[in-house]
Amino acid sequence: MADWGLRPASARDVEAVAALRAVVLRADLERLGRYDERRVRQRLRDGFDPAHTWVIEADDAFAGCVALRPAEDSRRPQRRQERWLEHFYLAPHLQGRGIGSDVLRELLERCDRDGVRVRLNVLQGSPARRLYERHGFTVGTEDAVDVFMVREPNGASGAKGQESQSL
Repeated sequence: MADWGLRPASARDVEAVAALRAVVLRADLERLGRYDERRVRQRLRDGFDPAHTWVIEADDAFAGCVALRPAEDSRRPQRRQERWLEHFYLAPHLQGRGIGSDVLRELLERCDRDGVRVRLNVLQGSPARRLYERHGFTVGTEDAVDVFMVREPNGASGAKGQESQSL
């Protein structure tokens, strides 16, 4: 397995992440009849927030990214205790080596310490769904394109309700 680490993302990472997104999502989006290379890259650019994003590096090279942003819904105050896991992409040549599981485990441990629920959506038929299910995510709702999943915090400590400085 490759050595890996996380570093905070910066605005200069957006194009590398957009290119990786186009590669990683292509097969699933084509299967769903929704692949448009320009659009898939632009949607990433439009939603990229370096403040809540980390770059995954393996063997000191760009390997992927992951974002964990606070849920925002002023009508539902409990949403402050939720995060959205987004833009979780790993270079295809590194998939299946345990890096994605390790990254996900690290982020979920942080959320567990803070008593934070995590939400995500995954494309229908994506093999990534199995990864999320192995880490405790369950299906909330789904439509023809997306499966919306949720994971309740496990073993939340006394830090519940506090924002983690590292997230």
